[in-house]
Amino acid sequence: MRYGANDVLRGVDLRVHRGEVLALLGPNGAGKTTTIEILEGFRRRSAGEVSVLGTDPDHGDEAWRARLGVVLQSWRDHGRWRAAELLDHLGLYYAPYGTPARPRPYDTAELLALVGLTGQAGTVIARLSGGQRRRLDVAIGLVGRPDLLFLDEPTVGFDPVARQDFHDLVRRLSGLEDTAILLTTHDLDEAEKLSDRIVLLAGGEIVADGTAAELAARFSGKAEVRYSRDGEFFTESVQDATGYVRELFARHGEAIGDLEVRRVSLSEVYLAMVREFESGQHHAARELTGVGA
Repeated sequence: MRYGANDVLRGVDLRVHRGEVLALLGPNGAGKTTTIEILEGFRRRSAGEVSVLGTDPDHGDEAWRARLGVVLQSWRDHGRWRAAELLDHLGLYYAPYGTPARPRPYDTAELLALVGLTGQAGTVIARLSGGQRRRLDVAIGLVGRPDLLFLDEPTVGFDPVARQDFHDLVRRLSGLEDTAILLTTHDLDEAEKLSDRIVLLAGGEIVADGTAAELAARFSGKAEVRYSRDGEFFTESVQDATGYVRELFARHGEAIGDLEVRRVSLSEVYLAMVREFESGQHHAARELTGVGA
């Protein structure tokens, strides 16, 4: 994606599979929103090839759009409607595109139960709590029984209880009818808990792609093992935590206590990779301008 002479995205190669939750991470200005909008068909790319559910988003028709679900960061329209009434109404737009194998839309009662809003079916939307409103946002994204669901910063402004409830909901959805979920978030703990795979976008490029464990292993490969023995406490940084712990018990047996194995967190990996990328960009810029030569 190019704006004037500025490449916002370049060389991005991304695949999302059915039934997969993929978290797209990156600092502000990395190109996450642009990437998502291209995939949703809201923004036309400058170059490259894109296929979403077998269709180029630039040429997606109504039947194609009916297979997508989109949950925006914030949506506060239709406050005077009742929750069930709004879902019933929106479902009318999807009904022509259903098939026997995948009927659309969801039955409203079933959908409200899925997102935990059965008790609020007759509640005016403006009177829903923040957490309940976000659940309704998800229901709106799901009403057409999508093959692909986009979640853009889904828990912004959530309290801890509402955030945990939402995480539980997404885990249920990921196994629902092979629905693929593409999640953008700045909450690294959320990304680690919810995603099957993480893609890190920085400077308009993908700089990392893998599970949280794979990214941590690729970056350092080490784990920290903490334990006590005969009243003393020890901390060791090791490459093979499983092998080290096995050898530890073989040598000292029941003398080992308070064992803890801690791998590098996603937050640490994320910060290190972004800094590494920015450092490389800065170094390249210095070479191009001759600074420091």
